[in-house]
Amino acid sequence: MSSTVSPRGLASPTPIAPDPASPRPRPFGQNYAFVVVGVIFLCLLAAAGLRASPGVLILPLEQAFGWSRSTTSFAAGLGIFLYGLVGPFAAALMQSFGIRRTLLCALALMAGSTALSALMSEPWHLIATWGVLSGLGSGCVAIVLGATVVNRWFAVRRGLFMGLLTASTATGTLVFLPGLAAIAQAGGWQPVVLTVACAIAALIPLVAWLLPERPSDIGLTPYGAAPGTASEPPRRANPFRAAIDGLVRASRKGDFWLLFGTFFICGLTTNGLVGTHLISFCADQGIPEVRAAGLLALMGVFDLIGTTGSGWLTDRYDPRKLLFVYYGLRGLSLMALPFTDFSFYSLSIFAVFYGLDWIATVPPTVRLANEAFGERDAPIVFGWIAAGHQLGAATAAFGAGLVRASEGRYLEAFLVAGLTAVMAALMSLMIGRMRQASPAVA
Repeated sequence: MSSTVSPRGLASPTPIAPDPASPRPRPFGQNYAFVVVGVIFLCLLAAAGLRASPGVLILPLEQAFGWSRSTTSFAAGLGIFLYGLVGPFAAALMQSFGIRRTLLCALALMAGSTALSALMSEPWHLIATWGVLSGLGSGCVAIVLGATVVNRWFAVRRGLFMGLLTASTATGTLVFLPGLAAIAQAGGWQPVVLTVACAIAALIPLVAWLLPERPSDIGLTPYGAAPGTASEPPRRANPFRAAIDGLVRASRKGDFWLLFGTFFICGLTTNGLVGTHLISFCADQGIPEVRAAGLLALMGVFDLIGTTGSGWLTDRYDPRKLLFVYYGLRGLSLMALPFTDFSFYSLSIFAVFYGLDWIATVPPTVRLANEAFGERDAPIVFGWIAAGHQLGAATAAFGAGLVRASEGRYLEAFLVAGLTAVMAALMSLMIGRMRQASPAVA
């Protein structure tokens, strides 16, 4: 350290300029993790609104261009498929390229492709923008993003915050769809796509400003971690190979297939069956479409409560038993619905109950994936498990339509879905049994 001579002849230390490479402190101390959760919540909310927007665009596009519903449905379905498939590769990309940079690129792709769709005039324009490009972008802003952020920024209460971030998907639908439907009714389809593009673009500077890559970048440790806890170094690997390698390693364990199978059934019994066909099922019973759509909105409200509460329970109780209860009650309710009187009260009770249970399965599933595969591989593995959820949803959406077309009713579809949910409940109790038995054998 250099020094200067003061007027009194005493040496005094020379001020040293701060090291530009040292971490930049942020306000709130360790509680800054809550700011990170808030930013990610908004991003997941916007991505959910983007994925739900094609439902608002079907009729306006049909009126403007005469495009068939099969065309618009194909574009929406392709987007949903990529939304699920991209998950594990996005998780690997976040580990090698960084969460912050991956999220910024994904938001830019989502906003750009949505804004570009305002110029579309041919069906392939719709498929390219709302199917391929928005599917690739939104796939990086999905449940795997929440799982990666929670694992990196929290050492405690992971279930609670995973539940909160998961619930943002339902909240996104609630926030976007009513307003977008009003905009479409008043001004057609172009104001809808521009509104969505602007909402997503507004998040880019927010993420760039408030989202550090990891706690150590701002001189912090994960929330609840002991002082001095070292952050996990970034993984320098090819993201595509890391995703495939993660699948290969995970597929050797029975727990992966149990988690994949139960989450496949989760998608089959929620987005695929109820989310796609409940309005049509109610229409078969003489219930107006607007009232049936209100049931889905009511489910979304209670999903926010149920999924957040499930995260709180996951931090305190055995996640296997929670999944057993969730899937078991879901299966019984699906088998009971066709035999109700479809009155306002019975449907409201079903909507409230099913909303609480809609994706309450996510926090326990994430915790079990962490336990089975370790915090380093868990985000990638959970990405593959989440892809199973979308595959199950696609299976039910197509299969229930076939049942309705061939039998003229939905009874068999709901009964089969209920039975598969009961199977998932039993499968949940088997997760981790081999790992628990191994120490005893040794």
